[in-house]
Amino acid sequence: MPNFKLVEESAKKIINMEVRGASRIARFAAETLKEFAKTVEKDFDENMRKASEILMNTRPTAVSLFNAINYVMMYKGENDEEKKADAIRRAEEFIRWVDTAKQKIGEIGAKRIKDGWTILTHCNSSTALMVIKTAFRQGKNIEVIATESRPRYQGHLTVKELAGEGIPTTLIVDSAVRYFMKDVDCVIVGADTITVNGALINKIGTSQIALCARESRVPFMVCAETYKFSPATLFGELVVIEERDAREVAPEEILNLGVKVRNPAFDVTPREYIDLIVTEIGAIPPEMAYVIIRERLGYGLEMGELKVSAKHFD
Repeated sequence: MPNFKLVEESAKKIINMEVRGASRIARFAAETLKEFAKTVEKDFDENMRKASEILMNTRPTAVSLFNAINYVMMYKGENDEEKKADAIRRAEEFIRWVDTAKQKIGEIGAKRIKDGWTILTHCNSSTALMVIKTAFRQGKNIEVIATESRPRYQGHLTVKELAGEGIPTTLIVDSAVRYFMKDVDCVIVGADTITVNGALINKIGTSQIALCARESRVPFMVCAETYKFSPATLFGELVVIEERDAREVAPEEILNLGVKVRNPAFDVTPREYIDLIVTEIGAIPPEMAYVIIRERLGYGLEMGELKVSAKHFD
């Protein structure tokens, strides 16, 4: 009997942000589909389709989730057993892609960090932090300023991780970014989605930080695995900006007054504010996003749905 309970529990963890961050979500989705596939004995295509739809509907903005699911779902086979084996193989390939990409980005991005720099980071990007930690492990004397990243306070996770590495770290409220920008040498953030025109969709507040950095002539670096680039935007689709529960922002006493509360989880940073995007295949200008989508991911249209497959990911 297919284990849909496994898929539903995984979906809840993504929705409730027990599993958070684009890279972690992508890896978790691939792992879930892998374990689910092992439980399917018949009607493999139909059951995998249902499982993928449950996962796909959890976080609409995270293209890494879309690409992870589509990568696994491009399995092939003459029968259910062959399809199962190929789906499991593809899931394992994607998981390796996630694991190796982050290490490569850390090595490439660390070369852009100079000794003595103070770095500002926002939210809790495992990829951005890999760059910072790699630079520190290379012996560079760096300090980090991290935002709280309200309303979920992902910045608290960031400072704990950096402090655990022994990196001098300062936590600030989001609204203090402009005040502290004068002390910053470089901004490093992660990505939830990169569009075909090189724009960045990331944690709410990122665009304001990029604007402050541009005003102060501080380099703004994005760290993004190539599976965070959005093939759908190549065909004119807009990225859906997720809005989360108002209770994350305001207490019930405020909500009971009838006050309207908006809680977007992400915003859009124009490519003009981005100096560099560091990927596992190299550091690129945002204008090269189109090339990444066409050459790295590959694309095709099948039955009206966009299907993507990575090329040479290892």
